[in-house]
Amino acid sequence: MSTLWHGRFESGPAEELMAFTVSLPFDQRLASDDIAGSRAHVRGLCRAGILTEAERDSVLAALDTVESELAQGTFVFVASDEDIHTSVERRVTELAGAAGAKLHTGRSRNDQVATDLRLFTKRELGAIASRIVVFQETLLDRARTAGDAYLPGYTHLQRAQPVLLAHHLLAHGWALSRDLDRLHSTIDRLDISPLGAGALAGSSLPLDPAGTAADLGFAGVFANSLDAVSDRDFVAEALFDLALIGVHLSRLAEEIILWSTDEFGFLRLDDAYSTGSSMLPQKKNPDIAELTRGKTGRLIGNLTGLLAMLKGLPLAYNRDLQEDKEPLFDSLDTVSLALAAMTGLLGSSIFNLAAMSEAADAPTSAATDLAEHLVATGVPFRDAHAIVGALVRKSLDEGIALRDLVGASDDLGESALHLLDWGVAVQRRTTPGGAGPAAVAPQLEAFAQQLVAAKERIGA
Repeated sequence: MSTLWHGRFESGPAEELMAFTVSLPFDQRLASDDIAGSRAHVRGLCRAGILTEAERDSVLAALDTVESELAQGTFVFVASDEDIHTSVERRVTELAGAAGAKLHTGRSRNDQVATDLRLFTKRELGAIASRIVVFQETLLDRARTAGDAYLPGYTHLQRAQPVLLAHHLLAHGWALSRDLDRLHSTIDRLDISPLGAGALAGSSLPLDPAGTAADLGFAGVFANSLDAVSDRDFVAEALFDLALIGVHLSRLAEEIILWSTDEFGFLRLDDAYSTGSSMLPQKKNPDIAELTRGKTGRLIGNLTGLLAMLKGLPLAYNRDLQEDKEPLFDSLDTVSLALAAMTGLLGSSIFNLAAMSEAADAPTSAATDLAEHLVATGVPFRDAHAIVGALVRKSLDEGIALRDLVGASDDLGESALHLLDWGVAVQRRTTPGGAGPAAVAPQLEAFAQQLVAAKERIGA
């Protein structure tokens, strides 16, 4: 079996070595990026006078053929193909002969792989950003159509104060906006070409790293060849970004799971985005939400696994770095599928607004408003808190309606009873960024504007 490194070895590799080290089954995903990087490298070799124009054209034509064969599924892999980079170079050499054998001049698989992976990650994170914006548009649409509908806001999963449903949905939207910012920052930092770093120390040949970087659309070129081939910070950052997106989706998924229970009754799942039971005829299960919650554990595991792999590596390239791709591919696939599925789930679900408002209008949800009513009359807040807290305790312990206790209270009295009327408490959340209609209206507009900016940024 012929390998890229057969000249140094008297015998061929053992089957066990090839079986353990081969990465072709998963790194085929880098094929288009490998071909793009090879084209730029070939053009750079020609500019440096290492390839003639005829040789350049021959190799570029061979790369076009390889690209076509891969796209059409007619590309034939052989046993000696360790990875997609080996496969492409082997086939180019078969097609272009001696000119093809010059493809790898001045290049190592170390800088080649790093270049391919940066191109791939840059593109795929951009695709994730686009999916996030689509999901945010769904959140915005549901928030707008919710109007002045409201539900209990929770702390410690205990009812706290009423909030507009729009406000609650936008809380998830703003978290995703931070995810978008992180993705763009990661893309900005990874937008550096390693091509020209060679195995670790550059080359004695007159290569033009800046030229190939520009050719590939990178914003800059490496400053240190050792760092260029060993740096996988961008993979770690991408995995963190993806894990946190998963965490944010998981939190919303948990709420959907709770809201769709009979105990909450806030939401009804659409048939197309839920499943049934093989035994229980009455069941409608939130499988999308549950899998989003469950798969987030994998996203976190992919990040921690990569960091553990990186932590003990000396400079420069080590084969351990082959383990950067599978977790990255898996996390990208998982988040992409989760975003699409959750978009459909949320967009098709039906909110039970009556159940939400009934739960939100429990008298105790206005407890803070009663305390603030006393504050407005000059009572220190801590004293007001104690007065209202005592009334709530008496209501619960003795089964007396809180409204009756408030009306009979020397501190509150009938002038405070309107605070217990349905829909009043949520109207009183008026501070900027708050949960009431007056505050949510400008928030909706601000969120819509940042979505427009996000789409423009992705387009750019």
